[in-house]
Amino acid sequence: MKKKRIEHWQIVSMYLVLFDVFAVNVSYFAGLLLRFDLHFSQIPAEYLLPFVKFAPIYTIAVLIVFYALHLYNSLWRFASFSELNRLTVAAILTTILQVVGITFLFKRMPVAYYIVGPILQYIFTVGIRFSYRFINMERTRRELTTKKKKNAMIIGAGASGQTIVKELKSSEVTGAKPCCIIDDNPNKWGRFMDGVPIEGGREVIKEMVIKHQIDQILFAIPSASPTVKKEILTICNETGCELKRLPGMYQLTNGEVSISKMKNVNVEDLLGREPIHVNMDEIFNYIQGKVIMVTGGGGSIGSELCRQIAAHKPKQLIIFDVYENNAYSIQLELQKKYPDLDLVTLIGSVRDSRKIFKVFEVYRPEIVYHAAAHKHVPLMEDSPCEAVKNNAIGTYKTAYAALAYGCKKFVLISTDKAVNPTNIMGASKRLCEMVIQAFDAKIKAGEAEEIPQLFTHRMESKVHSMEVMHNIKDAQTEFVAVRFGNVLGSNGSVIPLFKKQIEAGGPVTVTHPDIIRYFMTIPEAVSLVMQAGTYAKGGEIFVLDMGEPVKIDTLARNLIRLTGHTPDGDIKIEYTGEWDIIGTTRENSSVYAACAT
Repeated sequence: MKKKRIEHWQIVSMYLVLFDVFAVNVSYFAGLLLRFDLHFSQIPAEYLLPFVKFAPIYTIAVLIVFYALHLYNSLWRFASFSELNRLTVAAILTTILQVVGITFLFKRMPVAYYIVGPILQYIFTVGIRFSYRFINMERTRRELTTKKKKNAMIIGAGASGQTIVKELKSSEVTGAKPCCIIDDNPNKWGRFMDGVPIEGGREVIKEMVIKHQIDQILFAIPSASPTVKKEILTICNETGCELKRLPGMYQLTNGEVSISKMKNVNVEDLLGREPIHVNMDEIFNYIQGKVIMVTGGGGSIGSELCRQIAAHKPKQLIIFDVYENNAYSIQLELQKKYPDLDLVTLIGSVRDSRKIFKVFEVYRPEIVYHAAAHKHVPLMEDSPCEAVKNNAIGTYKTAYAALAYGCKKFVLISTDKAVNPTNIMGASKRLCEMVIQAFDAKIKAGEAEEIPQLFTHRMESKVHSMEVMHNIKDAQTEFVAVRFGNVLGSNGSVIPLFKKQIEAGGPVTVTHPDIIRYFMTIPEAVSLVMQAGTYAKGGEIFVLDMGEPVKIDTLARNLIRLTGHTPDGDIKIEYTGEWDIIGTTRENSSVYAACAT
């Protein structure tokens, strides 16, 4: 038989019982003693005797009430209003028992007995229990004072800012103390919020960082527009302090504003552009009930397209990708989330004429989103032929197969690098756009039969079949291209490359300090692609208005600061190519000349 172990809290409860026995009796005796000027000898026997006789009865009653209200098995280290309320109820009940019991069983006592006794009993019983919590809090506070806390600046003197200030001042684990608040509202300047001074607007941020020796800046304006957020965070980023922010307005409306909800400021927050919103209901009504194919469906853009399409009940979704790992990953995700989805995952290359023709012949997709492409700029500089074969020739073959089997709409995903291209990847994507526009022009001119073939396999039986010849003759396929800038988080984006270089200790490589790029998020890119597919009439190249372009050099420097390093100090920035007048790198200009030829 195992011996039953007595827990520490049970020992504490025994001490509490003993203290309560002492406290309740001393409290009422003190009331009686106070009534007779603190002279024990002056207390009449007619009062002293009833008190002594009733004391055991009252003591047992008090212990029963206290036990019933869980005053002996609560965690007093975390005592709060709940415990205080139960102590108050216990005091009221025991006071009634004392007044009624001694008055009716023995004798009416002096008024001081009925007043002083309950008050002292309440003070004793509450004091002993909450003193335990107070001692622990004081011990923790002293421990924290020995540790160096970060000095925090809060941006925003609104409801969210007030919540953050309160949590910083009350929490034991935040590791930061609020030193000052910044707000652009002049009416708040020079005033205090919970004892923390509101020093001024954004123009004094750098000055206050020095004055208060700020280590951490907390951006607490969830309703701020991207432009305002960019302007303020850019100033904060230049101070070298750690930056954190609330994710968005929903944190305020849901009452979820807290230190734990704050996230590190990302370089995306410094772009400063309102997100693009399109009428997705109209788009999804268009794709509902149709057979849709996404080439490159395992990539960052292609997989997001598949997610959005799968959520709106297509008749069938075909994922076509050459890389099996990505295709398998998105297949598992969609099968789990949409068990009723008619999903087909195929492995193959858009450069394989027979494969791509067979796919269109078997599945007859009505809409094709062509996301398959090589898009890593540096790699394509070293393998220009592969860029042309996969991007330009692959697009040509896929577009021809769509034409041959009556596809209604073909949407090419292009890039802003196709504008006056200065690299192989951009040049190959510009060729893709020209292919699409040429196909559309031939269809509108009724000359689709003149579109040449690029097959390298024996495809005569397929190409000259009655169905294919009829479809090409009466072709109605609408070809459209969507052109956008760097997609944050996508494969081939410059930001993941910069992050890896920073993690490795540098250097961060930038081609030239004057290079500029437009940036957008993956959801924006996908919504634009789908909108183009809905509204296009054929031959268009859609371009997203992405606000002001960003210098890649500035982007790299901001990212270095956000990781706590100093540009050109901790992390070096190297410029890898010198740009000439026409915008091409001199070391690669011969390659572009050969490509153009």
